Amino acid sequence: MFIGEYRHNLDSKGRLAIPAKFRSVLKKGAVATKGLDGCLFLYSKDEFLKIAKNLSELPISQAKARAFSRHMLAGAMDLEFDNQGRITLPEYLRSFSNLKKSVIVAGLYDHLEVWDEDAWVKYKSESEKNSNSIAEELGNLGI
Repeated sequence: MFIGEYRHNLDSKGRLAIPAKFRSVLKKGAVATKGLDGCLFLYSKDEFLKIAKNLSELPISQAKARAFSRHMLAGAMDLEFDNQGRITLPEYLRSFSNLKKSVIVAGLYDHLEVWDEDAWVKYKSESEKNSNSIAEELGNLGI
């Protein structure tokens, strides 16, 4: 399970240290892909396979299903850890999420999100301002 918020630095080669407590879950491999809201999603390989299977079952006749499948699957990259617990994020993913030096790794139960720190601060500030109305709307979903 991934929870918490961690600040790390991205080096000039695109390497990012993943918090030690998450490495054991990701030891069989990890997959990074273009996320939503301007961040990257990072999944264990097993979890990403479940998502890929679900996406493959969407009807290819629907443009939005094709677009989302392309976003998640064509934008994905298998990642390996180096001896220091770092992954190397490819340039196209760093560019997509506008990652600079300081990044936030946020745990969201079944995956991690990787954010540029400035974008995270802005997003978090906005969502915290609206947390009461967000909670009310989610109440209708049984949350």
